[in-house]
Amino acid sequence: MSIQHIDTLMDDSVAEVVTKIHGTPEQTVVAVAGAGNYALAWLLGVGGASRTVLETRIPYGYLAMTDFLGGYAPEQTVSGDTARRMARSAWQRGVFLRETDAPIVGLGCTATIATDRTKRGDHRVFIATWDDTGVTTDAVTLEKGLRERAGEEDVVSRLVIAALARACGLEPDLDLRLAPQESLLTETSDHGDPVRRLLDGEADWVTVDPDGHMEVEGERPRALLPGSFNPMHRGHAELAAAAEHTLGSPITYELSVVNVDKPPLRAEEILSRVKQFRGIGPVVLTRAETFQKKANLFPGCGFAIGWDTAVRLIEPRYYGDSEPAMLTALADMWASGCRFAVGGRSDADNVFHTLGDVGVPEGFWPLFLNIPESAFRADISSTELRRLSAD
Repeated sequence: MSIQHIDTLMDDSVAEVVTKIHGTPEQTVVAVAGAGNYALAWLLGVGGASRTVLETRIPYGYLAMTDFLGGYAPEQTVSGDTARRMARSAWQRGVFLRETDAPIVGLGCTATIATDRTKRGDHRVFIATWDDTGVTTDAVTLEKGLRERAGEEDVVSRLVIAALARACGLEPDLDLRLAPQESLLTETSDHGDPVRRLLDGEADWVTVDPDGHMEVEGERPRALLPGSFNPMHRGHAELAAAAEHTLGSPITYELSVVNVDKPPLRAEEILSRVKQFRGIGPVVLTRAETFQKKANLFPGCGFAIGWDTAVRLIEPRYYGDSEPAMLTALADMWASGCRFAVGGRSDADNVFHTLGDVGVPEGFWPLFLNIPESAFRADISSTELRRLSAD
């Protein structure tokens, strides 16, 4: 027997749970694809929604989903992995949008339900919630033919409301309207160590405060001094001070845990290098081994670099020996609002070079800012320090 059309208006039990959600301190970004649309209306239809809902997203098309996931193209749109990635992207968006220190919950729902054509596969739903401590995933396979589309949409939306309520610390007394043969499977896992999450690709960056405290994807830096810091030396600190004046923003040191020509750094080595900055300044850890990736990760960011790095930045051999690829990369970084403050360096013959010695391609000079020799000169390098240490 088929269950007929379900009214999209929420009943008293749904309204009661939504009211309780709005009474918690959590704020959320909710993203749904394929089903769960009633839940958005229910959340926004109860007074107090502005305290809870920062944004709703419906990445229905494949390209929309890929864009929402930060360029990741899922092999299977309706899966637990995609739901978790959606929840993580929603959480990241929430961290960016919040105006206070309110706890953020990102919710992702991806489902395939009854439509205007017969589907060969199962009707399934995956819902994930992501917060500072972990991720929880709900999965249900719906009995095909038991309900019309509106009935399946109602079930999925109730699952969304229940999942969000649990993520807000509530125990929702809500009828999910599941049939006896339908089971809700729930899996919860804690987030790992921040460095491990970065290495595993679960985090885009990790911020390390001068006291050593680590935060996954905290406040985006406005200006970076990238380096391997093996070891960190006074030249880095002096360049940071000079670049702060040139860029007009406080400098955060940046260590990429991956390198173009070398294997990724081991966790132990990352922690060892980070310890050098205790009491000196904040460090952001990334997997962005090129400046183009850094610019995409932190649009509008300024970069403090040395003359030798500026030379490499405009060399086609670092772009697959393609000058057009190099020019395109520079244009992309410029369009993202990034700028490069360049400090002078001495070469192997002890000749001091500045931005004026860099063969900047025609039309790209506004991308670069000169740090004068009077503001910065430190004839020291990590390579030389390592050589002296070895001797």
